[in-house]
Parts: sequence; structure tokens; C-alpha cells
Amino acid sequence: MASHRIHAHIGTVRQLEIILAVHEHRSISAAARALHLTQPSVSMQLAKLADAVGLPLYYQVGKQLQFTEAGLTLVKSAREILRCYEYLDLKLADLRGLQSGTLQLAVVTTAKYFIPHLIGDFYEQHPQLDIRFRVGNRRQIIERTAEDEDDFYVFSHPPDNPDLELVEFLPNRLLAIAPEKHPLAGRTGVPLEEFAQCPFLRREEGSGTRHAIERFLQRQGIELNVRMTIESNEAIKHAVMSGLGVSILSEHTLSFGGSAGLAILDVQELPIETRWYLARRRSRPLSPAAREFLDYARRLGEAPLESGLGLPPQ
Repeated sequence: MASHRIHAHIGTVRQLEIILAVHEHRSISAAARALHLTQPSVSMQLAKLADAVGLPLYYQVGKQLQFTEAGLTLVKSAREILRCYEYLDLKLADLRGLQSGTLQLAVVTTAKYFIPHLIGDFYEQHPQLDIRFRVGNRRQIIERTAEDEDDFYVFSHPPDNPDLELVEFLPNRLLAIAPEKHPLAGRTGVPLEEFAQCPFLRREEGSGTRHAIERFLQRQGIELNVRMTIESNEAIKHAVMSGLGVSILSEHTLSFGGSAGLAILDVQELPIETRWYLARRRSRPLSPAAREFLDYARRLGEAPLESGLGLPPQ
């Protein structure tokens, strides 16, 4: 096979890690902190990388860095190169049969309330693992699936992507809530149209909960009386407690995050029935740890969590 020495003039692996960190943080100082390096060291490695490439990689606009076309091309290729190293490590770990290593999950915001409980149970069985997870709204986690930096992703409404393998593992009912002293509290069979007339507090664009609610109401032909958009389940709960309006949230948000001061309303056509999905890239090799967690998630589908809210069974 012919010997290609192109790597000799496009930088070292460490320099590629540095350029990716700078691109993510848009700041040399922030990248240095994330990599536990000094700022002069990062600047020096970036200068060497730009010199090796022979083109400027970025320029300064105020306090933020903007990448040139050459810089963006290098960032894209750096991701692919480092992913090859990661895939190699996963394959070698599988060959060695290791039960240690890292398990990486990226979860939508609402899932952060119950995923720690699942991780806790799994970690008890595999205490040698380094388990990490990131939290974002649905749009942000979809973006992470494209970057392929995690073993698994947790969605209530996964994207339509043929490279994603999906495992249903928990129910996710979306419930109508109001302040405890709200006029609708304690009533049975509240018409959905009446509930929709109340001032409504909704999640931000890109939220899976909002996505589910909008799809449901579109099928019902009903529009909400939106008063406010809030980027946090916790903030929505406190806003509802304060009498600012009503909302619809996941039962897991209420169960694990607390529901004191709130009334769960009996609204016709509700709750909205959805499921939690564990997703993984089919093209990503499964490490022994990832394979164990996948089996664990599949077993959970047969024994869903109790909500603890005194709700009727599904």
C-alpha cells in the first residue's frame, strides 16, 4: 500500500483536539480551561497548526472567534479522524471483553429527572464504569446525533433517521397541571376546549414536550391561549404554582422533580400518551458497556417506573 505522509503537514492529533475545542467554545481561553492547558500553550499549538496547513483558520470578531472556510474544513475532518480513533478503541475494547470504560448518554431536558435513577441502578451493577450524560432540548440532542459523540440518546420524539436504532423503554404521559386552587382543580371531565382557554405556559421551540403538545392539539383542531414561553420545566412548575397559568408536563417531571403546590387536572382527551426511546447510531460500534446498557434498557420496557402521583394505570 502506498505510504501517504499528508498527516505530517496537517497537525498532530492533539492539535486536532485543540482546534475542535476552540471551535466548540469560540474562545481560546475557554478551550484552554476545558482541556486543562494554559492559554499560551493552546495559542502556540494553533499557530503551529495554521502554519502546517498554510492557511488562516479563524479570525477575531469582538470577543468571539469566527472560522474561515479552511478552518471549518479542518474542523469537519478533525471530527472524522478522532471518531475513527474512538471507533477503534470501542472495537478493541469489545475484543478484549472489557467491562470498564466510559458510557456516554445525551438526554432531552425532561429525561434528566429520571435518567439519574436509571443510571444509579445500572451503576450499582457496574461500579467500574465512568458514566457521563449531557442534557439539552430535543433540537440540541438531534444535533448531537449528527456529531456522533455519544453512545445513546434519550428522546420522547426521536428524529426520523434511518441510522438510529430505537428501543422503547418507558411510558411518558403528558399531564395537564394548574395551581392547587385553580377553578378547574378537582373537577372531572374538564372539556379540552375549556382547558385551552386558560392562559397557557409552554416550553421553548425545539422542546420535545412542546412538539408533542402541538402535534396533539393540531389533530384535535384546538389552539392554546399562550401567555408565556419558558425554557425550563422547573420554571414552568413555579410559574404555575404562582398562578401565572396552566401547562402540560411529563409525569416524570412531576414525579421525580416534585409536584407540591400543583393540581393534576382531569381533562378530556388527556393525558397525551407518548413513550421514551433510547436511540443509538447503528454505524457506531457497541462497547461492552454500551451493550450491557442496551440490554438493561430493553428489560426496563417490561417493568416501567412507577410515577408515584396516584394516577390511574395505563
